[in-house]
Amino acid sequence: MGLAEETRTTRSAVEGTAPHPPRSLSQAVGRYTYRYLWEIISSKHTLKIDMNTKQVVIDTTTHTEIVQSLSEKLKTYYVFPDIAEQLCIRLQKHLEDGAYTDITEGELLALALTVHMQEVNQDKHLFVRWYPEPLPDHEGPMYQNQQWLDERRQQAKLDNYGLHKAERLPGNVGYLDIREFHNSSWGGDTAVAAMNFLANTDVLIIDLCKCRGGDPDMIALISSYLFGEEPVHLNNLYWREEDVTQQYWTLPYIPGKRFGDKPVYVLTSKDTFSGGEEFAYNLKIRHRAILVGETTGGGAHPGSTYRLHSHFEVFIPVGRAINPITGTNWEGCGVTPDIPVPQEQAFKVAYNMALKSIIASLGETPSGSFKTFAEEAQTALKGKVSANP
Repeated sequence: MGLAEETRTTRSAVEGTAPHPPRSLSQAVGRYTYRYLWEIISSKHTLKIDMNTKQVVIDTTTHTEIVQSLSEKLKTYYVFPDIAEQLCIRLQKHLEDGAYTDITEGELLALALTVHMQEVNQDKHLFVRWYPEPLPDHEGPMYQNQQWLDERRQQAKLDNYGLHKAERLPGNVGYLDIREFHNSSWGGDTAVAAMNFLANTDVLIIDLCKCRGGDPDMIALISSYLFGEEPVHLNNLYWREEDVTQQYWTLPYIPGKRFGDKPVYVLTSKDTFSGGEEFAYNLKIRHRAILVGETTGGGAHPGSTYRLHSHFEVFIPVGRAINPITGTNWEGCGVTPDIPVPQEQAFKVAYNMALKSIIASLGETPSGSFKTFAEEAQTALKGKVSANP
């Protein structure tokens, strides 16, 4: 979900996540309070930005144009119309008070606008991004622009559609590192290959510690391997524009072999966000996995990217997640792990639990090939083999 760039039967999820903020912004928001960030901005802190392109002029005219365009799009698209009005009032007041007057750096202006919006309701899916290179000239959602779409698709391919590692660890424990749930129509074959590779392991560890979000269709595809043939209702997404709620279910048919009802552990961190949170939340609510790690970031509003200016775009939440069991979502509070441990310890804790369950299942006196397998698991549990992803 982006969580994803809008995903409906009429719209494709092309970013697999809210096109997440530039690294400097995402790190800053994670490390400091919004109040502290604004103190940096108001003290005229200078960002050193290395750009090989022609300097873009950002002046008071630019500020006014961007705030006006941003306000129009918030009123039209933001999933909560009443909050959109509050956001617009705040932005206009900051503009009139001269809060942006001395800001001439694109990245700093994007940060200031983001901070001012997120101060209203702390929606982490709501942010402005700056690009040193010109953006395609497009009025509607950017996923409708072919140039923009082609670039996102190439990025997804170079990212191996978010699937960074699929591995059999000593003791026959499967490990899957998912950084993003990219569009299933792009990366579905890669996901199918990964899940089939892991199908014969006895326990599966799915690492979402660095997962930024993603496409709900890809989430449903991968989740389908963890359940039986009977479809399971995973999640709902409400869309403001059409005033409809779209359901997401596991698939009755998938290529290859299902993982079955074998144990699954999901690793989470404070950086797990958006679609990554949905995947963890769905499995936790369905009691299909044990979550190990940290409480996640807390973003449950799917959205779309819109161009504000030749070098600025905004990601606006246009929908919200509604779990079919809880009737709510993880917005603002994150997904709480079953076993809370620091991110750095999550893998070791889950792996040791997996090995112990495998060893216990073999009994006290395994024979034949199971004896060799038991010895491998015992050696791994004692830490005598390297299995750190």
